[in-house]
This record gives sequence, C-alpha cells and structure tokens, in this order.
Amino acid sequence: MLEALPWLERFRGSTVVIKFGGNAMVDAELKAAFAQDVVFLRYAGLHPVVVHGGGPQINAQLDRLGLESSFTNGLRVTTPETMDVVRMVLAGQVQRELVGLVNEHGPFAVGLTGEDARTMTAVKRFAVVDGEQVDIGLVGDVAAIDPSLVRALLADGRVPVVSSIARGADGQVYNVNADTAAAALAGALGAEMLMMLTDVAGLYREWPTSDEVIRRLTAGELAELIPGLASGMLPKMEGCLRAVRSGVRSARVLDGRVRHGLLRAFAGPVVGTEVVPDGPVEPVAERRGPVPAGRSGPVRGADRVLVAAGAT
Repeated sequence: MLEALPWLERFRGSTVVIKFGGNAMVDAELKAAFAQDVVFLRYAGLHPVVVHGGGPQINAQLDRLGLESSFTNGLRVTTPETMDVVRMVLAGQVQRELVGLVNEHGPFAVGLTGEDARTMTAVKRFAVVDGEQVDIGLVGDVAAIDPSLVRALLADGRVPVVSSIARGADGQVYNVNADTAAAALAGALGAEMLMMLTDVAGLYREWPTSDEVIRRLTAGELAELIPGLASGMLPKMEGCLRAVRSGVRSARVLDGRVRHGLLRAFAGPVVGTEVVPDGPVEPVAERRGPVPAGRSGPVRGADRVLVAAGAT
C-alpha cells in the first residue's frame, strides 16, 4: 500500500472501472482483499466502479436445479430458464455479497444492474459457427450506455457495483458478458483506467508454448493479435481494445488470484498486461476534475463502444 501511494496520487479524482471475475469470486480471502482494495482506492481519492460477472456461481446454481449449462463459441446458451438463474445469481447473490464486503468498511457500495435507470441497453447477439449465425438465446451485446446514474452515485461518494444484465429496446432482459459491460461503461464514463481481474497473469506472448506475459502493447498491436487469441482471453482483450479506442487512457488485465493485486497495479512497474491508445494521450492531471453530469441516449462520438464479446 505504501508503494502504491505515490502512483495513486497521480490518479486522484479519476474514475477507474474494475471488472471482477474468475477464481477470486469464489475464494473468501481474495474477495475480502478485493473489497479492501476498492475501499482504499476510494479513500485515496479515486472513483472506483465495479462491474462483475459470476460464471462459477451460475454454473453451480444450474447444476443444483438440474439445468444444462452449455456454450457455443465461448458464449453461454441462455434459455429463458437459464436467464432466470443468471439474473437471480448476479443481482441477488454475487452483487449482494460484494456490496456487503465493501460496506464492512463504510457506507459506500450501492448495487445496480444494467437494467436500472436504463444504464445499459442491449441488443440480441448471435454466435457465428462456420460462418453461419446460431441462435444462442437471451445473449446480448451493449448497444447504448446512459451513465447518469453511475455518475450521480460517484458524485455522492459511493462505489457502484454493477451486474452485467441489460434490457433491450424490445423489453427483453439479456445476459451480457461482464468484460463487455465493463468496457462499455468505462468508455461512456471517460474512465482513466479499465482493470480486468482474471485467472491468468496477463496476455501470454506465445501461449501455450510460453508463459511470458506481454507487459504493454498499443491498440493497433493488440488488434493484430486478436484473431489468434484463445476463446478465454478474447472477450477480455476485445474489451480492452474497445475501451482505449473509446477514450480510456489505459486498460489492464491483472491476475485476480494475487491478494491485493488491484493495489499492486498502482505500485510502480506494470503488472499484468497494459493496453494503451496508439496516439498520444492527455496527462492524468489534465483529465482530472469533478465527476461530470450524466447524459442520456445512445453512446456517440468518443463514448461509442462497439461490442463483440460474449455472455457471462
């Protein structure tokens, strides 16, 4: 924490979107450490926003109910029955636990889903198999973001904890990949940084023949790598790419299995994999300031995020 303080000072007043997922979500010590890190960031003057998935918990609940859990091209096939479970687990179990862990340290966390105040609007997504579209049920992509509710919570000193569920213009509720949701929200908020916690040390240079982690690459360099990435890393790296191309200054993939790994990311040398824009970016000091008022409607201009990732 002491090592992180000088770096945290650089980001004081900045919004940081954190995607929480992987094994850290099922390990009690890692969950508690994550909550402590989020509160530390808030006390240090940053504006943390947490977006979470819940794949392991959804799988466990589907097994208990005797419902099949299947995937197509890495996307969860989401029947109406499965969607009921997804909604219940994300908003009723995982979110509530995260909110409770953060609020052990103060009245900070407020839970919401992409449905609330139309924060996220989704469109139906199809999987592509052998060049053909395949209907995989109630799986959605983010079509638009209205960040006004999240901005209002940040302005009030709260920590939004967002479940990756969104309603479409057709009134249907969709299962949205948490990486996708975090990237879209980071872009719409004009976040300084997107941080994705996962189960690996970062993006490997020559996986599976090497475990060397690529520490930093530009958006253009990442775009060239994406077609050859393994399905597990694809949504995360696509999210990082879209975030920096929508105005986010930096996107990082971090090892969520490391206790207090979130703070370690601020403690000097790059940990995990960092993605940065191709061109020059504004210094952090020039991007600081009060959380601006929200706005409604589709994501446009620098806030536009085109999403092509999967479902939780």
